[in-house]
Amino acid sequence: MISLNEVIAEELKDSEFRVFYEEEQIKNQIAKLIVELRQKEGLTQEELAKAAHTTQPVIARLEKGSDKRTPSLTLLNKIAHSLGRELCLDFPVLKTAK
Repeated sequence: MISLNEVIAEELKDSEFRVFYEEEQIKNQIAKLIVELRQKEGLTQEELAKAAHTTQPVIARLEKGSDKRTPSLTLLNKIAHSLGRELCLDFPVLKTAK
């Protein structure tokens, strides 16, 4: 029997798969962060959408993490500001880099 982690580890050796996998991981991190921050601020999806000048379905798709589209930096920045935050990006050194 082979574990899911072993399958993923093997698939990550393929650079095309790795890029797709990492993009999905980032979308999931964004989804989790938006949900956590919105709830911390006591906002509904509708209230956050209004503050970010977007719609509730857009916020719902982002929070679900299953949208095939990658959210734009403009949208993420609007959401961040609506939550009293600043959008920050980081490019940490890869764990596998030498």
